Amino acid sequence: MCGIVGYIGPKQASTFLIEGLSKLEYRGYDSAGIAVHDGNKITIEKTIGRLANLEQKLEHHKLEGSLGIGHTRWATHGRPSDVNSHPHSDCTGNFVVVHNGIIENYMHLKEQLIAKGHVFTSETDTEVVAHLLEEYYDGDFEASVKRVLGDISGSYALVFMSKFEPNKIICTKQDNPLVIGLGEGENFIASDIPAIINRTRRTYILSDGEMAVVTKDSVWVTNRQGVPITKKVFEVNWDAEAAEKGGYEHFMIKEIYEQPKAIRETMTSRLAKDNSHIIFDELKWTKGELAAIKKVVIVACGTAYHAGIVGKYYIESLARIPVEVDVASEFRYRFPLVDENTLAIVISQSGETLDTLAALKEAKRLGATTLAITNVVGSSISREADQVVYTWAGPEIAVASTKAYTTQLISMAMLSIYMAGIRETISAERSQELISGLRNLPTQVHEILEDVEPIKTFAQQYGFNEDVFFIGRSLDYAVALEGALKLKEISYIHAEAYAAGELKHGTLALIIEGVPVIALATQHDVYEKTLSNIKEVKARDAVVIGIAQQGDDQIKKYVDHTIFIPQADKYLAPILAVIPLQLLSYYAAVTRGCDVDKPRNLAKSVTVE
Repeated sequence: MCGIVGYIGPKQASTFLIEGLSKLEYRGYDSAGIAVHDGNKITIEKTIGRLANLEQKLEHHKLEGSLGIGHTRWATHGRPSDVNSHPHSDCTGNFVVVHNGIIENYMHLKEQLIAKGHVFTSETDTEVVAHLLEEYYDGDFEASVKRVLGDISGSYALVFMSKFEPNKIICTKQDNPLVIGLGEGENFIASDIPAIINRTRRTYILSDGEMAVVTKDSVWVTNRQGVPITKKVFEVNWDAEAAEKGGYEHFMIKEIYEQPKAIRETMTSRLAKDNSHIIFDELKWTKGELAAIKKVVIVACGTAYHAGIVGKYYIESLARIPVEVDVASEFRYRFPLVDENTLAIVISQSGETLDTLAALKEAKRLGATTLAITNVVGSSISREADQVVYTWAGPEIAVASTKAYTTQLISMAMLSIYMAGIRETISAERSQELISGLRNLPTQVHEILEDVEPIKTFAQQYGFNEDVFFIGRSLDYAVALEGALKLKEISYIHAEAYAAGELKHGTLALIIEGVPVIALATQHDVYEKTLSNIKEVKARDAVVIGIAQQGDDQIKKYVDHTIFIPQADKYLAPILAVIPLQLLSYYAAVTRGCDVDKPRNLAKSVTVE
């Protein structure tokens, strides 16, 4: 969740550090700080709160120097405070470090260091690293860093500076992302590409266990044993403007409107021109390989987990393979029945979600074939998985995921049709019908986005309710889960999603006069059942907003308001039905005056357990 930046070159480091940190604000943070080397000493300035607070402090206390590191922190060890903010230093101020992740054995190391006379000022795990470096330093900066790395355990991206080395930064990573931007006579370090995209498009993406010594003219990469590693330059092809709001009030609404483009780019090259089949050049599975798969396990967190639930319906219904869906944080701890006949699919927008990465590694350890669905090329999950399907959603800045979710659904739909085609579990005609439907989706999403005024009205009308319920059956239930998550994460409204058939098993006790219920009714095979559930909540005087397919005149008789989506195959309807729910959540948050792009207590990329 935290953000890291670093600079070394001929210019003032603080200028880039603040600029880079501003590009990482989407990751979520509670404090910010920078450290700059002026050639003689290292000076640290840091503060709790937004980056603007730090900028205000720097107006009165300019940090001069051409070598520096910076950080935005999301609290894990120690409450948000000035003293717990990064960067952290040792007793002498000779060594400074910034860190993303968790040092799991920090308390044991801290006790040892305190016994040796070290004085700690913060509650963080990170400060241990700086004191260890002080303890081990023998005149060789690089060798001392390696000794530190030999002692610590956990997940981390670490960047080190030393008072004694005014022309050098050392960085390394384990399970947390770190990128080096390659400039002319200057180099950059960041935890994510948006921080450096305005300065360079040539990058090295570090892998786990790699350590880089960065000067203004060179980047020297080795493993922990000092063996040199030849890195391939990764050219970033993102448009820099993709990380800007482009005239929209918030990144979230901009990204909602980018969904037709994101969907089109994710699928177009993978659909045969005659709609006869799905093309996955990155997979190229054979019938024999798929026949060997006896079970699929889908593992993810949050919104990606909801995409996995939809994926379960797709794979079981179309490819006819049993599927389990697991919350990634639970997967490792339930002794999962996974073996060489299991396909483990992990889903992560960032490709850095730590629980999902850990689940992926556990599935591999147990012998499963692994497939990642992710939005970020070169991410930790994409490198760890046996195979990768990328969602070409482009950078997603808002904490609440929208276009990443819809492209995950697109990827799951295509993957399921692809598997079904190889396994011959659906006819060629049915496959062609589904692929034709996929082609229509960008236009259909655009149709929904052209008429948002009714959705705005509903959000304004019910945005101050403190409880909202979502109900649906079959695939509609899966979409209801995502709709409820969106509403509560950005508007702070208590929202719950229920399988509509479960109302009588306790949920109905919560339905009182005036409470809004959003009822999804897009699945024709359970349509009559859903209508009966709508009648149940209406009998308790709930206010019902129905989500249905165009041409459904019957639903109007049973609900207070309707939102129609274009007609689509039942398997593709979830991709359309979620768009109004995203918009309802967005406009409800705006109505309530919430910080839409940076909801409280949340962050974009969860890189700690």
